[in-house]
Amino acid sequence: MREFIKEVILLCVILFFLIDIRIARGEEYYTDEAIADAIYIAEGGLKTHYPFGIKTVNCQGYNECRQVCLKTIYNNRIRFSEYGYRQEKDFLTFLSKRYCPLSIDGCENWLPNVKYYLKKEK
Repeated sequence: MREFIKEVILLCVILFFLIDIRIARGEEYYTDEAIADAIYIAEGGLKTHYPFGIKTVNCQGYNECRQVCLKTIYNNRIRFSEYGYRQEKDFLTFLSKRYCPLSIDGCENWLPNVKYYLKKEK
């Protein structure tokens, strides 16, 4: 039970910190679910063999791959709050460099596409 309380407190502190960063930079905030939805569409939606563009982790089907995607977003929010805000101007740019780095062929449109689908769904 104590571990759970510690995790909840840590999450609250991280969220508070992220909100402060977002407000200070004028950055739009998107939920993890909204980001995952945009990633799904940007990665090909129903037409792809790799839901959410996940190739490095063995996940089976939409639900399992969505959970991997959401966990990736969550973990990178923590990284962004710890140090990433000093490296990148916003969370989505930071996430893009971890999720679909430009060194991989075909990733140059990932960030613009994800941002497009996020704005389209608002």
